[in-house]
Amino acid sequence: MALINWTELSKKYKGLWVALKSDEKTVVASGKNAVKVYDEARKKGVKIPILYKVPTVSGIFVGQFR
Repeated sequence: MALINWTELSKKYKGLWVALKSDEKTVVASGKNAVKVYDEARKKGVKIPILYKVPTVSGIFVGQFR
């Protein structure tokens, strides 16, 4: 699986919920309320949107998850 850079997503949607397509790159909806974001994505034809709460503060991580 290739790495996905969410740097621009993090800047643009800081503190908001985003609904992504299955490619994990395409934002189809965003907002402060997760349920509304999910419903909006479903209305746009995304069967199973990926919901992600973009942090307000970004941190640096060096290492590996196991």
